[in-house]
Amino acid sequence: MAERKKVFICSPFRGDMEGNARKAAGYCRAACERGFLPVAPHLLFPQFLNEGIEAERQAGLAMGLELLLCCDEVWVFGEATEGMASEIAFAVEHGVEVRFMEPEDTEGGSGHGDGAGFDASDGE
Repeated sequence: MAERKKVFICSPFRGDMEGNARKAAGYCRAACERGFLPVAPHLLFPQFLNEGIEAERQAGLAMGLELLLCCDEVWVFGEATEGMASEIAFAVEHGVEVRFMEPEDTEGGSGHGDGAGFDASDGE
């Protein structure tokens, strides 16, 4: 089995957490459909960590950075939040390629969630 290129999905979460999680899931699905292995800690860690408790939020961010080191690229979607800016800076410091993605049609793609129609054509 060929190993897939791992991409860290860096997108907003705070604020409209439900809507942002839906968008992140769409970005993940689209990456997967294009043959990549998406890594999106902000979809996993809120399942057992409380974003409203600062210590738990910081633990989630720290674990996310550990996962980022396992990735080949970071794909950034949307305007960078404080947490995203930390992830981007960490990636740059550790030599992980950072790509700023443009959602072409947030309702498009396979129809399995917002963000599924982003343009990743220059990465394969």
